[in-house]
Amino acid sequence: MPQPGGAENRATDYSAYIPALRRYFARRVTSAHIVDDLVQDVMLRMHVRQSPDGIDNLEGYIFRTASSVLRDQARRDQVRHAKGHDELTEKDHPAEERTADRVLQAREEIAQVVRALEELPERTRDIFLMRRYEGLAYGDIAERLGISVSAIEKHVAKAVAHIARHMAR
Repeated sequence: MPQPGGAENRATDYSAYIPALRRYFARRVTSAHIVDDLVQDVMLRMHVRQSPDGIDNLEGYIFRTASSVLRDQARRDQVRHAKGHDELTEKDHPAEERTADRVLQAREEIAQVVRALEELPERTRDIFLMRRYEGLAYGDIAERLGISVSAIEKHVAKAVAHIARHMAR
């Protein structure tokens, strides 16, 4: 496979490897929806490295990185007991009709969540919203804020616990 970019280019373009990485992950994972996330993790790790200088076999290095990403994902899945989770479907959990009472109740619940969010420290609230509202991955938030993924996880857990306590009142 041709090596994209050049040694003189500080921000090397690894996009030529994306199709091969997708095939690599698609053969190794059971959930097709995470393939692009895994590819993105490899691209992020390569970007953080910034330069392929000192790498004799770039393709080999990229696929070793992919293997590492796959192991990390398997560890996360094991810790989170991912195989024990079931997907919620409309058939199993039908949506309720939109009655006036249900709409009013939903508005009240939203107002409760907003009040709970307003009570959180600003940084915790911002991290929670980046994760839940913007859908950013923990790693992306950590990179954006310059803190560890572990710190991001703790902020999100703190926010979820606070909101749950607030809703239980």
